[in-house]
Amino acid sequence: MAGKTIKPTSGGDVRPAHAPGVPASSANDIAAFVAKARAMSPHRAGAHGRLVFALDATMSRQPTWDMACTLQADMFREAGALGSLDIRLIYYRGFNECRASGWISDSAQLARLMSKIDCQGGNTQIGKVLSETRREAVEAGVRALVFVGDAMEESADDLCAKAGELGLLKVPVFMFQEGRDATAEQTFREIARLTGGAWCRFDPGAAAQLRELLRAAAAYAAGGREALLQLAKTTSGAAKLIGQMK
Repeated sequence: MAGKTIKPTSGGDVRPAHAPGVPASSANDIAAFVAKARAMSPHRAGAHGRLVFALDATMSRQPTWDMACTLQADMFREAGALGSLDIRLIYYRGFNECRASGWISDSAQLARLMSKIDCQGGNTQIGKVLSETRREAVEAGVRALVFVGDAMEESADDLCAKAGELGLLKVPVFMFQEGRDATAEQTFREIARLTGGAWCRFDPGAAAQLRELLRAAAAYAAGGREALLQLAKTTSGAAKLIGQMK
């Protein structure tokens, strides 16, 4: 629940979307799954904006984590002009550790939470982020996922399959890449394409660039495509996003 210290979803890990040994869904199961998710769509009138904010917290990410702690308040401020926004923080670090907070509607609370977390060495766990976002989208509705990272060390095909599921749920993924890792870029771009989201690069330590991208994502989460279109008239970050979205 919001306000509590981040807790692991299950044994320190975000639970997988599909457990080993369980048969794949039938066509009818998939159709029922999509119908249920659309019925709970956060885009319906009066819905509360919900944004999953996912961060790579491996060792190389400490400077960007600190920067994100400062900039996250801008997401709430941008959304505040359009309505309301709840943010769920997901991060991974160390050996197989991937954790998620409850839904948070206060920037000071999120900042306090993030300030208690330090980065640790480890491999990427983007698949768990996508799976947890899918689960939450089905259960309660999610308007968008924002991911900030600089590397990708997983199976690109597996990540793209999970991204495709989010695409069916109409949950765009905004992949914000720090740096110029070519392998990460290729997969991040494909995840964005499959979900109807957007990929954008920002330079290491470039707070202004990341601030614009986060503000744009928050505008979309709170007010949808129209809000993003309006913001794109005055900021380059929003223009970069809307130019890629389907």
